[in-house]
Amino acid sequence: MMNIAKDHKVNEQIRVRQIRLIGGEGEQVGIIDTREAMNMAREAGLDLVMVSPQAVPPVCRLLDYGRFRYEQQQNERENRKRARGQEVKAIKFRVKIDAHDFKTKTGHVRRFLEEGHKVKVTIMFRGRERTHPELGERILVRVAETLADIGVPESNPSMMGMDMNMIMTPRAAPAPKKEREDGVAAAPQSEAQAPAAQSAAEPTTPAQSTPQADAPAEAPASA
Repeated sequence: MMNIAKDHKVNEQIRVRQIRLIGGEGEQVGIIDTREAMNMAREAGLDLVMVSPQAVPPVCRLLDYGRFRYEQQQNERENRKRARGQEVKAIKFRVKIDAHDFKTKTGHVRRFLEEGHKVKVTIMFRGRERTHPELGERILVRVAETLADIGVPESNPSMMGMDMNMIMTPRAAPAPKKEREDGVAAAPQSEAQAPAAQSAAEPTTPAQSTPQADAPAEAPASA
């Protein structure tokens, strides 16, 4: 166990006389001698791991430390993978961009957003174009409006040198497409059921009104 005890003191590495012990199922055992806790660990086939050395007395727990370290390393690996997964991609536009290029580049931005990446959208100015920053802002607003279903601007457009930049970040994932379609399909069915229910209730209306229609005929007899 010495080769994996990198972050915690384990088993024979624990040198204090007494500890506060937590059992293998998370139950509070209490303050006991470290030697007794070691015997309990051996009998259970587990390890005695110091989880809170600053406490008085230190807190230890019975657990499978090899498995604990493995799961901890797996979590760290997944966290690093997720951190690498979200990158900041870059797409550059010209001030005088035509409709075809705008559609193509906006499609690239959409793909990056769908993959979970942030996208740095840059407007490149040439020469005297820089004196008309409103042209760049107009394009960035158009990009944001085109991609409003999948992303949102992280901040307002800002100038940096000869470029104007805006960061687009992925929007929170909506409900799965299938569920949305099912919800849309279910609505007409529920609306169709309402007239059916209403028509089923209509035959009772004449039955209720029949006595009212016969009431004038009975009046002379009573007289």
